[in-house]
Amino acid sequence: MSVTEGEVEKDAEGDAVSVVASDAGRAGGGDPTPAEDLLYGVIRRLWPLHRTVVRAVEHELAGTGMTAGEHALLDVLRSEGPQTVPQLARAMGLDRQPVQRWVNHAAELGLVVTAPNPAHRRSSLIRLTTEGTAAIGGIQAFEASELRQRLADLPAGDVRTALHVLDRLGEEFRHLANGPRKAPEESDSHGSRGNSDDNGITPASPHQAHKGRPAR
Repeated sequence: MSVTEGEVEKDAEGDAVSVVASDAGRAGGGDPTPAEDLLYGVIRRLWPLHRTVVRAVEHELAGTGMTAGEHALLDVLRSEGPQTVPQLARAMGLDRQPVQRWVNHAAELGLVVTAPNPAHRRSSLIRLTTEGTAAIGGIQAFEASELRQRLADLPAGDVRTALHVLDRLGEEFRHLANGPRKAPEESDSHGSRGNSDDNGITPASPHQAHKGRPAR
C-alpha cells in the first residue's frame, strides 16, 4: 500500500488535474467504444482511490512521525535496495525536491542514512537503517494482514489483470505527459485523436509535496 502524499495538497488548493472524459472531447471523435468507456471508468477512479489510500496510510502512521511520502520512500528502499535521490525520484515518479525532503526527515528519524556510492562520488546512496527496516517491515506486515482479510475474495488473476492495465495506462500517460503537444487543428486535420486535448484526458503534472501532519 505504498503511496505518496504530494498530489493531495494540490487538490486541496483547487489545482488538481482532472482525468475524466469530456462530452466535447467525445463529440469530436465519435461515440466511445465499450473498451474506451471501461478505460475512462478506471481513470476516473484513480484520483479518489489515491486520496483514500493516502488517508488510510496516514492513519496507520499516526504517532510514528512519518508521512505517507516517507512510507513510500522506505518501501522503495526496502524493495529495491540503496538508491540515490535521483533514482528514488524516478522510481516514485516525482521531482527530486520532495523526495530530498522526505530523505532528510527520514534521516532525522533515524530511518535512513547516506552511504558512499562506488559509481558516483558526489551522489550518495540512501539506505535503510536497522530501525528503518524494522519500521517499514512492521507497517507492511500490518497492511498485508488487512489486505488478506478485506480482499480475500479477489482472485489472483483479477489482481494480475488490474496490474497489467495500470502499468499500460502509466506507460501511455507518460508518453502523453512527455511527448510534444499537438494543436487541436493538427489532430483534426489527420482525423486522429492522438495526444491532443480532443481525447478528453488531461495528463497529470508533477506536484509539490506537503509536509504531512505532525506526529500525535
